[in-house]
Amino acid sequence: MATRKGREGEMLESVYSVIALVFVLVACVELCDAATVVDVYRLIQYDLAGVPFGSRLANLNHHAASGFAPAADLSRTVVIVPVRNVDISFIGDYITQKQSLGGLLFLLPRMISSENRDDKGRDDQTFEDKLMRNKLVELEQLLIHSNIPYPVYFAFEDDNIDDVLKNVKRNDATSQPATATTGGYKLVVSTPEPKKIVSPIITNIQGWLPGLKVDGDANQLPTIAIVASYDTFGAAPALSVGSDSNGSGIVALLEIARLFSLLYSNPKTRGRYNLLFGLTSGGPYNYNGTHKWLRSFDQRLRESIDYAICLNSIGSSDNELWIHVSKPPENAYIKQMFEGFTEVAEELGVKVGLKHKKINISNPRAMVVAWEHEQFSRLRVTAATLSGLSVAPELLERTGGLHFLNEASIIRSTKFVAESLARHIYGHEGKNIQIFADNSSLAVNPSYIQSWLHLLSRTPRVAPFFSKNDPFIMALKKELADHTVEVNVQHEVLDGMFTFYDVTKAKLNIYQVASVTFDLLLLLVLGSYLIVLFSFLVITTRGVDDLIGLFRRPPSRKLKTA
Repeated sequence: MATRKGREGEMLESVYSVIALVFVLVACVELCDAATVVDVYRLIQYDLAGVPFGSRLANLNHHAASGFAPAADLSRTVVIVPVRNVDISFIGDYITQKQSLGGLLFLLPRMISSENRDDKGRDDQTFEDKLMRNKLVELEQLLIHSNIPYPVYFAFEDDNIDDVLKNVKRNDATSQPATATTGGYKLVVSTPEPKKIVSPIITNIQGWLPGLKVDGDANQLPTIAIVASYDTFGAAPALSVGSDSNGSGIVALLEIARLFSLLYSNPKTRGRYNLLFGLTSGGPYNYNGTHKWLRSFDQRLRESIDYAICLNSIGSSDNELWIHVSKPPENAYIKQMFEGFTEVAEELGVKVGLKHKKINISNPRAMVVAWEHEQFSRLRVTAATLSGLSVAPELLERTGGLHFLNEASIIRSTKFVAESLARHIYGHEGKNIQIFADNSSLAVNPSYIQSWLHLLSRTPRVAPFFSKNDPFIMALKKELADHTVEVNVQHEVLDGMFTFYDVTKAKLNIYQVASVTFDLLLLLVLGSYLIVLFSFLVITTRGVDDLIGLFRRPPSRKLKTA
């Protein structure tokens, strides 16, 4: 009896071990089903005056498809669309018609990834590059100004995701869309639901270079303000590096501050103008940070400003810049400023044009502030914006997330602005004197510009997603402090007409999913194997009679009593 119980125990232990082994193997197979894991960047989600825009969802758990199959139900399908092949008109119609879709995944070309951006910073942009830039601008504008009720993500092309797309296209070619029945690839993004960003902070940074004051002179020195907005806006906040919108303006301002700090460090070469440097935030949102920065000025400082020059998108490859003003071109101050810039432009081979756009000063809450200098003009301060753009962009129209810039243009524009300012400060108008001549100790430093462009091309700068002590803001403050004195940082709350939501970046898990038919077949094979194994163990330990007895119907209680 004891021997029989021992054999039964051994048999059960063997069966349990086999079953446990099978479960472990199945679990391992499930874990290995993930084809790849990809970094993805979510389309921005925001409200403008209570109206929703952008992608309104973040979680994904649907099968993949490579196109929009006619008359197919795509409510549980994620369509993978390479940007180089996208039909923007079709996407726009699909969104406008509010057709159902599980999600969209746009694949961005490798040439605009952070690893390849530096290669596009020279004068070597091909015709294909320019076409891609135009397509990206058009796609961004479509997505930013649409209300999309499903998740939309961006990812960069790489070997892994290219292989996945190739396999998805092969499956789609069979006219059998990926489902739980047919199998295929499943795209999964697990992330918390987006939440509103409460009271987003915008930060302004101010530096000061005091001019030389003659003993006994009680008059306040005039001031020239050099200003650039450092934040950007784009379809994907986590990719919105804005190299030319407005990274080029930031770099030019920092280099100009460095150059004039060399001159102002020596009393013999210090000018009789104060220089005020302002790195402002909230540029894409009606220059909200500039507005609040100027409101913090006392009356005396505001009245001392001779003029302000705002730098905006000066890194385009075209050798042409525009000076945008709000005061009429006939105005004496505007005329003097433009003549000074034009004189230097002719010497450096830069084309400069003047654009006048009248604004309504009596309406301080205008819906759209096209240029940064308009915030100065509303306070009756003479100001202009220097830009490579000839036409003022509309609200949230000027995006800079996925674009190229031209490094040589930034170096040329920086020298142009610095030289123009210096001739005005030192009274050298009409004289062919280059203060920042090439190969001199005061020459524009290309390495300095390149190093900052390198940082900017890898730093997303959408203001509502910054913290007060963000490393990038601290880096700007430190750099400005190295070249100026009395550096101040101002934190303000972004005006309430804009509401932003978090979740800008996530991990996309791509699983290769077997069909239900395959699962049933696998279950049948495993079940048959376990039955055969169980029968073998019973026969070898207890005999055939015991195995047959397991399947016999046990006698009823009445028969046992009889």
